[in-house]
Amino acid sequence: MDTSNSHEIMENETTPLVPTKSSKKLKTPLPKLQIGILISLHLAEPIASTSIFPYINQLIRELGITGGDDAAVGYYAGIIESLFFAAQALTVLRWGRLSDRIGRKPVLVIGLSGACISILCFGLSTTFWSLVISRCLCGLLNGNVGVMKTMMGELTDSTNMAQAFALFPIIWSIGGFIGPLIGGTLARPQDRWPALFANGFWGKFPYFLPCAVAACLFVLAVFVMSIFLEETLPTKRRPKSTSAMLGISSDELLPQQSMAYTPLRSLLTPSVVIPIVNYALLALLDISFRALLPLLFSTPTHLGGLGFDPATIGSWLALFGITSGIFQALFFARIIDWIGPKRVFCVSVSCYVPLMVMFPIMSWIVRAGGEVDHAITFALLCLTGMQLAWNMAFGAIFMFITASAPTNNVLGAINGLGQTSASAARVVGPTLATSLFAVSKEHNLLGGNAVFVVLIVLAGGLRWLASQLPDEVQDRDE
Repeated sequence: MDTSNSHEIMENETTPLVPTKSSKKLKTPLPKLQIGILISLHLAEPIASTSIFPYINQLIRELGITGGDDAAVGYYAGIIESLFFAAQALTVLRWGRLSDRIGRKPVLVIGLSGACISILCFGLSTTFWSLVISRCLCGLLNGNVGVMKTMMGELTDSTNMAQAFALFPIIWSIGGFIGPLIGGTLARPQDRWPALFANGFWGKFPYFLPCAVAACLFVLAVFVMSIFLEETLPTKRRPKSTSAMLGISSDELLPQQSMAYTPLRSLLTPSVVIPIVNYALLALLDISFRALLPLLFSTPTHLGGLGFDPATIGSWLALFGITSGIFQALFFARIIDWIGPKRVFCVSVSCYVPLMVMFPIMSWIVRAGGEVDHAITFALLCLTGMQLAWNMAFGAIFMFITASAPTNNVLGAINGLGQTSASAARVVGPTLATSLFAVSKEHNLLGGNAVFVVLIVLAGGLRWLASQLPDEVQDRDE
């Protein structure tokens, strides 16, 4: 008896307290139909938001807001691009919390419908204030991105999350390809196809056509979602689907439903706050880059820009979008599996510095050569390669934010909080970047490059914040 007891003690002492990771978890198959529908809905967002980029600076000039001062276009472009995010920051958390109570689909219907109406209003705008109202309306009614990320989190677990969340940057990249093409090609159709668009309407509203095309996509998205997309909030799914698909018993639904009413302050733990702060600063730097790029493209060469027309701007932005989408589709999940989400995020954010350095290099090339030549084309291709790595940061940080939620029934609140922080950062980003760009050029601060120095310093802060993220992404039930 003593021998058996001693043998049992020896066994207990040699058994590891933490299971070894000798075998990896098997990947859970993705619910391809539902994720495919969700991603299709999401595509309408980046198409609509990026379709205005090729012509927004020209629109501001034509409205006479700047009084003929080309250097001041950046101020107003930054304000208009920031207004959407300012309005969104005020309401997106409320939309996220509402989705935890009434379900994800009703909130998506409101958001997509609001985006449709607002983009039509934007196309019919003939004054600065009508542009302001349309952008604010879009932001106030739009909680779509946060809710879609929440639904993606509810459809996945830690074994297949990288595959699923890689789709968000891919969709933004595809939208970043299609949107500028639509905006650059269809803007001012009466100039391109005078026989087809001879009606005086197109002379009065020269930028309505790309907005109308974007609005049609939102109408299609609402139709597809209403018929085919299933609700993912456990307390709002049909009882049979809830237990079969998500493995949640009816006894668990009541406490989970009460979690939806948890005070927000109790959710602000370090494991939640650190990924959200990283996301906010990432969004600030990214939107600054995306606001500066078309501004550099459209600024006259004598001010250090490239002097591109809207069609050329649209073509280059489309190239950036499609190359990023292909890269994310082919390599993101594999790279995550290879080196892990934290290393991917750290490497990606480190690429921002060379990304910013390319801007003054291109300005110097134009000033030295006096024209846009093959050297600028080569520089833009280098810029394309750098932004491939930078864009991977979004898929990685979405994984950390989703994993930080303690249960699915507060996932809407967590994603809403993340989207609120990102929206607030995106309010500051375009205004900060475009205003600094204008001031740098007007007063020749640091040779006109002060804006890039400021953004590089902020990128250093993001790299430090990235080091504070947890080493691994875990399931919420672990």
